[in-house]
Amino acid sequence: MFTGIVEEVGEVVALDAVGDGARLTVRGPRAVSDAAPGDSIAVNGCCLTVTDRDEASFTVDVVRESLDRTSLGRLGPGSGVNLERALRADGRLGGHLVQGHVDGTGTIAERRPGDRWEVVRIELPSDLVRYVAPKGSITVDGTSLTVVDVNDDPAWFTVALIPTTLAATTLGRAAVGDLVNLEVDVLAKYVERLLAARVEA
Repeated sequence: MFTGIVEEVGEVVALDAVGDGARLTVRGPRAVSDAAPGDSIAVNGCCLTVTDRDEASFTVDVVRESLDRTSLGRLGPGSGVNLERALRADGRLGGHLVQGHVDGTGTIAERRPGDRWEVVRIELPSDLVRYVAPKGSITVDGTSLTVVDVNDDPAWFTVALIPTTLAATTLGRAAVGDLVNLEVDVLAKYVERLLAARVEA
């Protein structure tokens, strides 16, 4: 479990094809500082398991499902990635409950700069927009954000990026047309599931 509070921007060292999956190596001194094989680290919002590490970098295996559902397959040496270690039981929940299970990808459609922040509009798959609500939470490339506006058809939402988010995550450098990983609020999915079961009963 994670919070969507990015701890550092890491750098991809390598992405090597292995069978129908891949092996990803990322340089992230803070994320790897107390990591051990078997630990979870969120890479651009994807929960991945450490298989190997050294003083400054770690390696994870990425299965085909993750490559198909996320933007990880588009990474290459030098790519920046948002990193967050798994939440400790005694840690602060600064963002919202994030599983690291990416629901799909969105596309940055527009950036509108303000005096000190930017409003970013992101297009998303139509089957995900029902889980997005104004003033609700959404995870974009592993970053916990508050939704500003939502539109159903065409499907898009907006978020406001404060100076800290612009400076401390990859979202500050993301360009129009870039793919981003999206995880909707898990509470919305559970509510839908419970209501559907009640209707069927």
